[in-house]
Amino acid sequence: MSHAPTFLTCSALSFAWPDGTTVFDGFQLAVGPGRTGLIGLNGSGKSTLLRLLAGELTPSAGTVKAAGDIGYLPQTVVFDTGLRVDEALGIAATRAGLLAIEVGDTSEEHFTAVGDDWDVEERARATLDQLGLGRIGLDRTIGEMSGGECVLLRLAALLLARPDILLLDEPTNNLDLVARERLYAAVDSWSGVMVVVSHDRALLERVDQIADLRDGEVRWYGGAYSAYEEALAQEQEAAERMVRAAEADVHRQKRDLADAQVKLARRARYGQKMYDTKREPRIIMNARKRAAQESAGKHRILHTEKLAAAKERLDEAVEAVRDDDEIRIELPRTTVPPGRAVLTLRDLRLRYGASVGDGAAGQNGGEPGEETGEGTAQEAGCEFYVHGPERIALTGRNGAGKTTLLRTVAGELKPVSGEARVHVPLRFLPQRLDVLDHSLSVVENVARFAPGATNNAIRARLARFLFRGASADRPAGTLSGGERFRASLAALLLAEPAPQLLLLDEPTNSLDLASVRRLTAALEAYEGALIVASHDVPFLDSIGITRRLTL
Repeated sequence: MSHAPTFLTCSALSFAWPDGTTVFDGFQLAVGPGRTGLIGLNGSGKSTLLRLLAGELTPSAGTVKAAGDIGYLPQTVVFDTGLRVDEALGIAATRAGLLAIEVGDTSEEHFTAVGDDWDVEERARATLDQLGLGRIGLDRTIGEMSGGECVLLRLAALLLARPDILLLDEPTNNLDLVARERLYAAVDSWSGVMVVVSHDRALLERVDQIADLRDGEVRWYGGAYSAYEEALAQEQEAAERMVRAAEADVHRQKRDLADAQVKLARRARYGQKMYDTKREPRIIMNARKRAAQESAGKHRILHTEKLAAAKERLDEAVEAVRDDDEIRIELPRTTVPPGRAVLTLRDLRLRYGASVGDGAAGQNGGEPGEETGEGTAQEAGCEFYVHGPERIALTGRNGAGKTTLLRTVAGELKPVSGEARVHVPLRFLPQRLDVLDHSLSVVENVARFAPGATNNAIRARLARFLFRGASADRPAGTLSGGERFRASLAALLLAEPAPQLLLLDEPTNSLDLASVRRLTAALEAYEGALIVASHDVPFLDSIGITRRLTL
């Protein structure tokens, strides 16, 4: 890593998607050393901004300048499953050169491949160990690793490359609690420029400043996320006071205008009466009439302008108050009676070695209706039952088989032995959110799942998921991560027949904190059975989990 001052700037940056949707127009940003938490609503352009900074996207105007090398961890980490770990780390050629030299091959090409990096294997193993991947080994293939392990492996590759600037997009996605602690430690020890997009509050408490991206501009707040929340609360309280004062001013100006109009009307009637009775010469009365009309016109314009100015101040005050819409839906067709059988797992052994036994049913031995049972899928036994509207948290370390179990229940994978019997309509929302056709609009995607619903009915339902008007006609491929999740959730929950068993795999990945609240609201309206794999403890606590299954 270089010792020169590092920084990252955007000047007059503009960017729009091919469909014409503008993301940035004349955007400005300057980031220096330290850890910056980039936050904002889903769709505000956080991930797009990181891709522009990393050079993965080209702006239509403006410039991005970086003093130093950039390392970028995208929101979705994709590796070729056939790659070896050393290839993913970018050190395969150096290792090969070292091995050749060790066996006596002194060809120049091997020394060129090694350069000054003679301790690359030791550094690689130390970095993997730092992130909890020491047991993996450099010769293992990517296909043997879990999604969370792949995220850590990509981060390990970045740390080995020793960039000056590190851009992280939702780095705790797919990470279990132990892996998150490893990543937190790596963030704490970072000494260069870091910009991290995250909804993980524990991670955002480790940054030095918050950059709030909203309406194409960034507002800066010193300190971690809790300091930002406190400052924002004070701002909103002041903004709401301004709204109340502006509303009072508008009412006052309306009253003054009405009073002025009454007075002017009285004067006009008096003047007309004087004119009709001809108490003064006509020429004098006509002059007074013209003067009165001019005065009345000026008076009316003055009060009208004051009212317009008061309304403008009110609009500005209202705009300063944040109003992040919440999902409000009703899903009565998803209701499952308490005694109805929803899912039976019998003698189930998964493709990657885990088994689901009677111990996993919780302390109640698999009987429905009792609260917060605990169990482990590795214990001996043969059956696991879900009855009625249970809400089950599926937990465990990365690679334990949570996604494998969900895919097996959903019918995407066949078990090694045993069976998974689903007794009600089921829908599965995977981590990769591939339920949408990116070439179709949001409306068209939902119509695929509810072919019997009319276009108007679909639009009315989508409005409750905050897709209104033109936003419902946007192609799914142009949506942000959070918007894509919301559209996927809408497609599944509005499907026909209505799902009475819903499987969610790490649903809070890529969601900002406002979107997590929206997801919680949507799940409050859902009246069926729920099995959710997640490492997000606050989220699990918020959705009324009744049992936990640990793999």
